[in-house]
Amino acid sequence: MRKKAVLIGALDTKGVEFQFVRDTLHSCGVETLTVDTGILGDPIFPPDLSADTVAQAGGSSIEKLRTQNDRGLAVAVMARGAAEIMTRLESAGIVGGVLGMGGTAGTTVASRALMALPIGIPKLLVSTVASGNTRPYVGVKDVTMMYSVVDIAGINKLSRRILSNAAYAMAGMISQIEHEEVQGTGNDKITLGMTMFGVTTPCVNQVRALLEQKGYDLLVFHATGTGGQAMEALIKDGYIKGVADITTTELADDLVGGIFSAGADRLEAAGAAGIPQVISVGALDMVNFGPRDTVPPQFKDRLFYQHNPTTTLMRTTISENRALGRILAEKLNKSTGPACIVFPRGGVSLLDMEAQPFEGKEERQALLDGIRERLKPDIAFIELDSDINNPSVSDAIAEQLLQLMERT
Repeated sequence: MRKKAVLIGALDTKGVEFQFVRDTLHSCGVETLTVDTGILGDPIFPPDLSADTVAQAGGSSIEKLRTQNDRGLAVAVMARGAAEIMTRLESAGIVGGVLGMGGTAGTTVASRALMALPIGIPKLLVSTVASGNTRPYVGVKDVTMMYSVVDIAGINKLSRRILSNAAYAMAGMISQIEHEEVQGTGNDKITLGMTMFGVTTPCVNQVRALLEQKGYDLLVFHATGTGGQAMEALIKDGYIKGVADITTTELADDLVGGIFSAGADRLEAAGAAGIPQVISVGALDMVNFGPRDTVPPQFKDRLFYQHNPTTTLMRTTISENRALGRILAEKLNKSTGPACIVFPRGGVSLLDMEAQPFEGKEERQALLDGIRERLKPDIAFIELDSDINNPSVSDAIAEQLLQLMERT
C-alpha cells in the first residue's frame, strides 16, 4: 500500500485552502487523506475522516462541542483526538507525511497530531504564528513550520505561492523517502546517542570518532534541555540503540532551577528501553542561566562564570553535587539493560580543572559520594584520575559502550 500525505485542519473555515493543497499534491502524483478538525460548520469538501470522528477520538462529539460553545474546550478535545487519529493512521502504515495549516487554534490542533508521530516522518505546518515562539508547536519533534505571511483566508496571489511551496515540499519529502525505500539507500547502521556541551566537546569528539570507526551512526545532542528531551524521545521511539550519556548537566538545571532542564524523567528512557548506556558526569559543575541580570536573586552570592553575553554559568555546591550523585544513581538503578558509570576524578568539565574557575575537589568528592551511597553494586562503576576531556576518559567510555553493545 502506497503511503499518503495526510492533510489535517478545519475544512469548514480553511476548506478552500486545503482543497488547493490537495489538488496540488494530486498533480504531483501524491495520494492524500484528509482529516477534518473543524467545529463550526460543514466542511467545504467531504473529508476522508470527519470532524466527528476526531471529536470522538478526543472523548466527545461534534454535536456536543457545538452545543457547549466553549472554544477552549473544543480545541483541547480536537487536539487530543487529532493526536489519537494520527497515531492510528501511522500504526496502520498509511502516513507518508502530514501537512497541517491554520491560525492559533488550527496550529494548536494540528501540532498535537504532528508531534504524535515518530521522528523521520515529514511534518509540515503552515501557520500564522510560525514567526513567533514555535516551541509549543514543535516540542522535540522534527516539525517544519512555514510562516503563512498573510492569514490563511482564501486563495490569492501570495497565498497561492506559499501553499504551492508547502505542497511541493511535502510531495518532495514523501517522494524521496519512497525512492530511498525502493533503492535501499537508507542508512542501516546501528544508531547511538551522545550528549555534549562546549565544556565536554573534546571528550565527545574523541568518543564519537572511536565509535564511528567501529561502524556506528552517532547522534550528538546539545544538552540544553530540549537536546536531552530529543534524545529521550528518540530512545522511546526505538531509533537509538545505545547511549554514551557523557554530559548529564541537565540534571543540575532541573535540581537547582536553571534554564536547561530536560525534565524530571531525563536519564530514564535508555534504562526503560533496556539498551546499553555508559554514563558520565559531564558539566555537573554548573547550572545555566541567561544574561547575568536574569539570574534569580537568591543566587546572588554564588560563584559565576560569564560564558558569553547571553549565558551565565553558576557553580554547583557541595550539597547540590551530593544530591546530583544520588539522583543519577537512583535513575540508573531502574535500568532494565546494561549500564556503566565512568567517573573522571580530575574534573567534570573544562572549567572544573586545576587553576580553572570552577575547579572543585570537594564538590567532585561529594558527587562521587552521592553516587556511591545509592548505586546498586551490579552496575559497573569506573573511576579515573584524569579529567573528563582527557583521552583516557574518552577511551574508557568508548570501550565500555562497545563492550556492552557487543553483548547485546
